[in-house]
Amino acid sequence: MPVNMKGKSLLTVEQLTPEEFEYLLDLADDLKAKKRTGIKGNLLEGKNIALIFEKASTRTRCAFVVACYDEGAHPEYLGKSDIQLSKKETVKDTARVLGRMFDGIEFRGFKQQTVEELAKYSGVPVWNGLTDYSHPTQVLADFMTIREKFGKKLKGRKLVFIGDGRNNMANSLMMGCAIMGMTFVNCSPKELLPSGEIIEEAKELALKNGGKIEFIVDPKEAVRNADVIYTDVWVSMGEEDQMQKRVALLKPYKVTMDLISATGNEDVIFMHCLPAFHNEDTEVSSNNPEICEVDEDVFESKHSVVFDEAENRMHTIKAVMVATL
Repeated sequence: MPVNMKGKSLLTVEQLTPEEFEYLLDLADDLKAKKRTGIKGNLLEGKNIALIFEKASTRTRCAFVVACYDEGAHPEYLGKSDIQLSKKETVKDTARVLGRMFDGIEFRGFKQQTVEELAKYSGVPVWNGLTDYSHPTQVLADFMTIREKFGKKLKGRKLVFIGDGRNNMANSLMMGCAIMGMTFVNCSPKELLPSGEIIEEAKELALKNGGKIEFIVDPKEAVRNADVIYTDVWVSMGEEDQMQKRVALLKPYKVTMDLISATGNEDVIFMHCLPAFHNEDTEVSSNNPEICEVDEDVFESKHSVVFDEAENRMHTIKAVMVATL
């Protein structure tokens, strides 16, 4: 059955059907191959794209900008000091103004409610570049990378998320695995599990699509026979006041080479959405060395595919824009 996503927004992972998910990955593969061979695109020619950033970004901003230029669109960056969003103007009013001027809107910020409201009132496709709940463009890049390493069949693969099991990446990866018929293991302290409502929704999707959702507290038990070990920072933007408490809870969940070995899979890959704390060479980690969620020898090992993921943000974001515009 043909997939038509024209005019649709991408606000969460779970809104995608398996067919739409696979379509976007196949389209991203095609666009990546064309870029690698120097074929210049014009699929977004004449389109104007608003890029709203409440949160700072390296990969999301650069991926959207380069993807726009690659296909002939004009991106307009709107930082939190550039527009009056939620300060002197409501989200609803901002959406209606931007929707009259732009063909599509990307939002990266704090509240899922904001991106939902932009989509409701703008009248143009809106894409979630990250919120407190979901990070759909990242998960598309992650699954594109998994397919590059293991082949296009995702069904049956086992992905283990280790760390803060209730953050936006844990939520999004769980939903993505459920949609694509994979096994998702949430390995985190009981204090950091997602809400029961989110778990139930993921389990329903997994049952429908032949996947499995598991919760295992012990890291070495969780990673057994894993194809993918995935982690994220322990303290997200805006949560700095929780650093001491979070580090104390998550120290046993640091990704080490011992944990990689515990998988029993020589081909296991390590993934991270970045930025990552893996040594003491940043201002934050030099002042707080215990904050590192992964060891340097894992991050720089043959198992690590983190920079493939980073590049694939651009290709999957391009696919989302092309498919919906």
